[in-house]
Amino acid sequence: MIIAVASGKGGTGKTTVAVNLALSINNVQFLDCDVEEPNAHIFLKPVIEREQKVSIPVPEVNEEKCTYCGKCRQVCAYNAFAVLPPQKDKKGSILVFTNLCHGCGACSFFCPQKAITEVNKEIGVIESGYSGSIQFIHGKLNIGEAMSPPLIRQVKDHVDPAKTVIIDAPPGTSCPVVSSLKGSDFCLLVTEPTPFGLNDLVLAVEVVRKLNIPFGVVINRADLGDSKTEEYCAKESIPILMRIPFKKEIAEAYSQGMTIVGKLPEYRKFFLELFNRIRDSKVNIGEVDE
Repeated sequence: MIIAVASGKGGTGKTTVAVNLALSINNVQFLDCDVEEPNAHIFLKPVIEREQKVSIPVPEVNEEKCTYCGKCRQVCAYNAFAVLPPQKDKKGSILVFTNLCHGCGACSFFCPQKAITEVNKEIGVIESGYSGSIQFIHGKLNIGEAMSPPLIRQVKDHVDPAKTVIIDAPPGTSCPVVSSLKGSDFCLLVTEPTPFGLNDLVLAVEVVRKLNIPFGVVINRADLGDSKTEEYCAKESIPILMRIPFKKEIAEAYSQGMTIVGKLPEYRKFFLELFNRIRDSKVNIGEVDE
């Protein structure tokens, strides 16, 4: 079973929920797909055993063969080419924006002159190891790289179907989030009871519904803010699977790089109950309160 943990905005406690859920169940694989700012390792403290550099193929143009026909620009869905055809006594020119390239290979395949070849461009690294019995894998995007979905997809290539897979997705609702959520069996949306939290929860709900992924909500710091998040979930028939209260002990643990279940062991049963509700598809029957 693949459970993705996502949030419409950063700072809601998405990684906190993902990490503590992983620590409360057995036979777990944890994938941190927030490759721009991975931070689950701060709490799980894995022993990294393997490092794998990740590259994507990007186009390289042989201008001696290129006729500047513009076919590469036409077939590129990501606008990674700018082509200026020759005019009178002026030679044509072509620019390749590798930061926009997704490595699909369409340009080299359709080039009539076979003037385009592909070269590998390193975009990041995948590190893997273990945190106790938890198999841990995360991606780290190189500084300055604009495209994280290719690295996210390669992190997800390590999914072990024999384990319960917890995916810590990036915040937001853009392409990296969609890449992280695709193929999941269930999505936990972590939010907070504030106007900003509700606004971004609504956007996240639209995404998971579009992807046709079953989902439920976890409300972090549930005793702060107002009741509008609860009212929205009730109106939209969205199950609230867990409410995590605002507690000084939880905040202190987070600031020290500790987990909730490490600081407050009694919470392990709450996260286990959360998992059981997901696994048994009984997402309409309960909530976890302090």
